[in-house]
Amino acid sequence: MHAQPTVSVPRSASPSTPQLDFPARVHLLGAGGAGVSGLGRILTARGVRVTGHDKARSPMLDGLTELDLAISLGESRAELLPADAGLVVRSAAVGPDDPQVRAARERGVPVWKYSEALGRLAPPGRTLAVAGTHGKTGSSWMLWHALEGVGARLKAPVPGALIGGTCRRLRTNALAGHGGGFFCAEACEYDRSFLHLAPQGAIVTNVEEDHLDYYGTFAAIKEAFARFADRVAADGLLVLGRDVPPEVEHAARATVWRLGRELEVELLSETRGAFCLRLLGPGWATPPLQLAIPGHFSVENAACALALAIGLSARRARVEPGAIAAAAAQGLERFAGVERRFEPWGSVGGVHVVHDYAHHPTEVRVTLEAARRAYPRVPLHVLFQPHQHSRTARFLEDFAEALRRADRVVVSDVYGARAHVEGERRAAAGDLVLALKKRAVAAVEGGALADSVERFVAGLPESAAAFVLGAGDIESVRPELLRRLDGRRP
Repeated sequence: MHAQPTVSVPRSASPSTPQLDFPARVHLLGAGGAGVSGLGRILTARGVRVTGHDKARSPMLDGLTELDLAISLGESRAELLPADAGLVVRSAAVGPDDPQVRAARERGVPVWKYSEALGRLAPPGRTLAVAGTHGKTGSSWMLWHALEGVGARLKAPVPGALIGGTCRRLRTNALAGHGGGFFCAEACEYDRSFLHLAPQGAIVTNVEEDHLDYYGTFAAIKEAFARFADRVAADGLLVLGRDVPPEVEHAARATVWRLGRELEVELLSETRGAFCLRLLGPGWATPPLQLAIPGHFSVENAACALALAIGLSARRARVEPGAIAAAAAQGLERFAGVERRFEPWGSVGGVHVVHDYAHHPTEVRVTLEAARRAYPRVPLHVLFQPHQHSRTARFLEDFAEALRRADRVVVSDVYGARAHVEGERRAAAGDLVLALKKRAVAAVEGGALADSVERFVAGLPESAAAFVLGAGDIESVRPELLRRLDGRRP
């Protein structure tokens, strides 16, 4: 058996204390998760030997195996923990009773949640974190692209990134970056994970009711975001979306720029739902820039990303913000979107198929609003997979209001059913179908995903926009849906 590698971060250290050193061998549990897989990429690039485990294959897990990392699949067993593991990192989906977690603790091997590992990976003084109920992933990659543009202008190091979605242009969810550059991190509020970060700059896109199974109340959510705002360095910059609650701003020690106050957006034109805009900040303005992705939500995300990139890069380089605003805008124009966010799956005949991760009523609403603008003259059909019975019950009427923008909706079985908690409200696909029918929407209960795809395709006209929405395993229907559409052609 190999000697146990020395862990450079003592187990008694605060998880929020940023550290750059990891042990020589790190084992990842839930290795195909959006964050954990990105962590694996960065650690590998830094020379750490990475192994991992997950229950099933996924696109992000396949990306790790392409790096020749040893990843085991199937049910977790204690013997799958490598003998020389110096650290175990587990995703939020892997509980403390996992056999490999228990085995690690019996051996005295440290076990961190992903959020703890991110907090220790994020470099002090250079981390830029993006938080919010919606828009985190897209805004994070927009920020990276704006920083890339500024970096090219100033000959600064390429920024790093660890983001919960794959950038279409770069085909990755994580970049190690070069020493001294900014590091863009998507900061998730679930389990108060983002409180492990102490960023130099941050964005809060919006704050709404979500993850109430964890937080309980909206007041608790706002309090967590306020604590996050307080963690931004006093000499840093916090950029807030238009409707972020005042409690969040009041908690900040950093300079605050808010959309609608220090930051103003000028919309110049629109092409198939994608906007051309200018951003005006305190004493500076960008030239016109054309977004490649549709939706008003993309405009606000872009404005926040540009503002943080321009504001902090100017401070760091000791130049006027106006001197780098054009470079930031040019960089952001290269952003082509994120997989699973308004992601085109292809056009078959006259049917345009698009997938989006939307699983909250606000996300569904803004996605379908953007869909109407991007495909204005064809009927809009939606295949929707609700996420969790309790979430579906809590937001049932809101989901129905959001989905009424469609001409027809097929609702599949709810994804991710978990053990029933006494007193917890629950709803199934049929409840949402009934709520839609009350709003005069043509709605169908689809059943299992395979059956839902069959019913969805059977009801599609020759020309339509077909949107596939959900955060569960609904992305797995892509090949079958396209095959069935192709089979309809003469």
